[in-house]
Amino acid sequence: MMRTGRNTRLTVRYAIVVAAVAMALFAVACGEDEPADTESPAATLSGDVRVDGSSTVGPLTEAAAEMFQMENPDVRVTVGISGTGGGFEKFAAGETDLSDASRPIKDEEAQLLADAGIEFGYMTVAMDGLAVVVSPENDWCDSLTVEQLNMIWDADSEIDNWNQVDPSFPDVPLELFGPGTDSGTFDYFTDVINGEEGVSRTDYLATEDDNVAVQGVAGSKGGMAYFGLSYYEQNTDTLKVLAIDGGSGPVTPSRETVQSGEYQPLSRPLFIYVNVASLERPEVAAFVQFYLDNLTQIAEQALFVPLTEEQTVESQAALDALLGS
Repeated sequence: MMRTGRNTRLTVRYAIVVAAVAMALFAVACGEDEPADTESPAATLSGDVRVDGSSTVGPLTEAAAEMFQMENPDVRVTVGISGTGGGFEKFAAGETDLSDASRPIKDEEAQLLADAGIEFGYMTVAMDGLAVVVSPENDWCDSLTVEQLNMIWDADSEIDNWNQVDPSFPDVPLELFGPGTDSGTFDYFTDVINGEEGVSRTDYLATEDDNVAVQGVAGSKGGMAYFGLSYYEQNTDTLKVLAIDGGSGPVTPSRETVQSGEYQPLSRPLFIYVNVASLERPEVAAFVQFYLDNLTQIAEQALFVPLTEEQTVESQAALDALLGS
């Protein structure tokens, strides 16, 4: 999963860093002849941690940041949302320490990082499913097949009415909403539904803000959109989710069906990419370790599917390899 290196535990390495910082702070603040303040913490983390990227992973990292800053109020963690592709551009430009991604990095993106001299690794932080949603007023469709989704969303599709999807459906205009081309959600959906990443019809309302799609579908009887399952779970009162038939019968997306692998093909892992050089800063290393130490709580708070114990161990091993490099 990661670039190889010596497996040195962060807790050991970070303890050394913190101890060094503590000694330096003590020497400066107290001097050799003054007693230590036994009420003060051993060391106080401070500084900035810069994150950008996927709108899907954003809520996860924001939840991690809020929890981390409660324990480390002098560290400012900023989380931007410019899409997975946009996040990698900022990552390659050296503008961020971490990059949120809802898909694996592309070869050309990895090359940009190599050209910039940026070493990186990645960790899986949660599981997610893509939800296909319609308006609650839609009482004629409860499920769609992958083939029907392809009919609707393929590059040469001219379907603009529900009765073109299935003759039994009523004569209701089909209004489509979805992510922009910088989104990892767009890349993933087009790959598994249309057979090639980036292949999609363009006559839909594209946005990097999933809340715009939520509002669009909620206000349109014939509306349809796709985005991360978490956005549906936050808007169950205004949206209706469709079961998807990937070949074994319709399956409704849920935490259980995503984690079990039943919900196919629209389930996926979510990642954070980390600049190795940034891990030399104690605040960045501490934030990433905190993120992994609290994955289940963070995922549940942000309405994502937590990793299994085995997946969590793999993510920790990936961080250990980076820290040992």
